[in-house]
Amino acid sequence: MDFYDVKSKAIQCLNEGKIFAENRLAGDKNLLKLGLISIVEVIQLIKATRTNQHLISKHHLDKSVEVHILKPVVLNVKWYIKLYFINSDCWFISVHKAEK
Repeated sequence: MDFYDVKSKAIQCLNEGKIFAENRLAGDKNLLKLGLISIVEVIQLIKATRTNQHLISKHHLDKSVEVHILKPVVLNVKWYIKLYFINSDCWFISVHKAEK
């Protein structure tokens, strides 16, 4: 899946409510899951992401799953969004301001 497909599918999932959050044992950094950032704000962050702010890695538990890392900068704030897709759903691992 290319960068533009990732952005489009993630935004579509957010708009349609087809989103889930991975449970994390140590320090949950998913502001979307915690309700500290809105779906509209996450969509704005995804829209602001440029091609050079996108990385792909393998999921740590299932190497067949591509994990997309988006690192947009909005109003001089660096963000970190980590997500993947299973069928028509989008799973968010992290949504938070980047650590320095």
